[in-house]
Amino acid sequence: MEIQILHCLAGARQARGLAVVIDVFRAFSLECYLASRGAREIRPVATLEEAFAFRAKDPQAVLVGERHGAKCEGFDFGNSPSSIPESAVRGRRVIHTTSAGTQGITAAAHGAEEVLTGSLLNAAAIARYIRAKDPTLVSLVAMGTEAVRPNAEDELCAAYIQSLLLGAPLPDLDARLADLRYHGGEHFFNPNTQHIYPEPDFWLCAKADQFDFILRATYDAEGMVMQRIEA
Repeated sequence: MEIQILHCLAGARQARGLAVVIDVFRAFSLECYLASRGAREIRPVATLEEAFAFRAKDPQAVLVGERHGAKCEGFDFGNSPSSIPESAVRGRRVIHTTSAGTQGITAAAHGAEEVLTGSLLNAAAIARYIRAKDPTLVSLVAMGTEAVRPNAEDELCAAYIQSLLLGAPLPDLDARLADLRYHGGEHFFNPNTQHIYPEPDFWLCAKADQFDFILRATYDAEGMVMQRIEA
């Protein structure tokens, strides 16, 4: 098994084989929580226009997303796991768009044979799934900030998944997770940006192996939809 680590939107476009598109703060951590809170389906889209088109077809669809961190105008919720109660999504369709993660997963789908979302929350499950599939090539795509600048949290997640695949656990994982508060997650502790980046989001996203499932991109007549697979 060959493992390559790619970066940002350019890397997502280069992804081949089995791709894991990683967005820790917050897109694909949020999708884990949405799945665990009983969303009927999760549909990542790249554009606001696509999201509103789903709302036009299904007025009960929940629109979730951000641009530059802030909730998109006309959406129900921002990209914040601490701000979305289970009652708002259970049994409902969620349409999700972000500046990095959902851009990356739609881009990676053009060249990769299979695409998973990646977060610290389900990193071990992702590694188990990949080992069972035993693909020739794995592309770990660390999406970075706004899909243009590498960031500490996505690089850490990529390194952690790689270490699990290689059978060499990442040294000092707990210490590196804690360090994200000061290198990567500082904005969650800024009093002036709590309306965009609430502190509880950091604690929900910056922990490893909370969920034993993966989220795999599949397609139906309406487009991309995430399939939950226990791993």
